[in-house]
Amino acid sequence: MDILLIAGLWLDGSAWDDVVSALEPLGHRPVPITLPGQGDGSASATLDDQVAAVLAAVDSAAEKPMVVGHSAACTLAWLAADARPEQVAKIALIGGFPAADGAPYADFFEVKDGVMPFPGWGPFEGPDSADLDEEAKRIFASAAIPVPEGVAKGVVRLTDERRFDVPVVLVCPEFTPAQAQEWIAAGDVPELAKAKHLDFVDIDSGHWPMASKPIELARLLAAEA
Repeated sequence: MDILLIAGLWLDGSAWDDVVSALEPLGHRPVPITLPGQGDGSASATLDDQVAAVLAAVDSAAEKPMVVGHSAACTLAWLAADARPEQVAKIALIGGFPAADGAPYADFFEVKDGVMPFPGWGPFEGPDSADLDEEAKRIFASAAIPVPEGVAKGVVRLTDERRFDVPVVLVCPEFTPAQAQEWIAAGDVPELAKAKHLDFVDIDSGHWPMASKPIELARLLAAEA
C-alpha cells in the first residue's frame, strides 16, 4: 500500500527517513511529503499550498493510500479525507488531533518576521520529549524549519461529511488511548467524536516517535495498512 507521510511543524520529509527504511521491507510504498514552506525554501507558503501538496500525493497514488499525519499535520491528513473521501483508504493520526472547521491550523507560538520558529524545548518538557537525549534535541532544533505565518494561521475549511466514513487510527505516543478517549468523550475533539470507524493504538514514546522509535512506528503503520 502507498503510505503518505506528513510530518508536523518545523519538519520536512526527511523526518521520516528511518521509518521509510523500515517500511519498505514490509512491502509498502512510503511516500514522505515535503510540504510547501517546510523544506522547499518558501517562506510565503499558505495552508492551502500545503493541502494542495497532500492532495497531489493522494491523486498520484497507484491505489487508495493510507494518509499519515503527525502532530499538527493530523489536520492535513484529515483535510485529505475531507477533500478525497473516496480516494483515501485510511487515516493514521500520530500524537495529534484534527482541527475543526473554522479553527486556525497551528497558531500555537509567536510569529516573528512572518514565520513561526521552533520555540525551544521549554514548551515540550516532560512526556513530549522525555525519550529524546540532548544530542537528539540539538539535532532537531538545529534542523527545525520556521513555519510560514500563512500556514500557522491558515483557517481550516471542512466541507464533506463523508470524511467521517474514512477509517481512522489514532496513534497515542505521549498520551494513552484511555486519555484520548476521555478527551473525545468530553467534546474536546469534535471531529473524531463523529468518526464512524475509530481505533486507538499505543506506542510508548514521546511526541516524535519517528525519531525515537522509527522501527516500532513503521511496524505499527504496516499493521494498520
